Amino acid sequence: MITHPRTEELVESVRLWIDEIRPTLDPRNAFLARVAANAMATVYRELTVGPAADAEAVARMGEVLGRTGTYEELNSELCARIRAGELTVESPGLLAALTVMAKNQLAIDQPSYKPEGSL
Repeated sequence: MITHPRTEELVESVRLWIDEIRPTLDPRNAFLARVAANAMATVYRELTVGPAADAEAVARMGEVLGRTGTYEELNSELCARIRAGELTVESPGLLAALTVMAKNQLAIDQPSYKPEGSL
């Protein structure tokens, strides 16, 4: 059977290679290599953690809105209803849903971020 590397394996391999050659580069290119390696790390997390984060977001938005749908549909409606003032921090489940969704997105975008008051 012919197999090929999974996308996340390819992304991680490129990131590791960039980190390996970075110390040999001049300062400007070393900085750019660090930016590239960080971008690859973000893509890796999006591929490995993103699907679960999206599924949880769909479930939580569905609970708040009282219906099912795709991530895009639910997110669009949720945003529209918040903008219109139909949903506020007093709306049952909204603040909890937004908090979990923000934390899940931070785990992908900025995993070392520690909000104030956390250890």
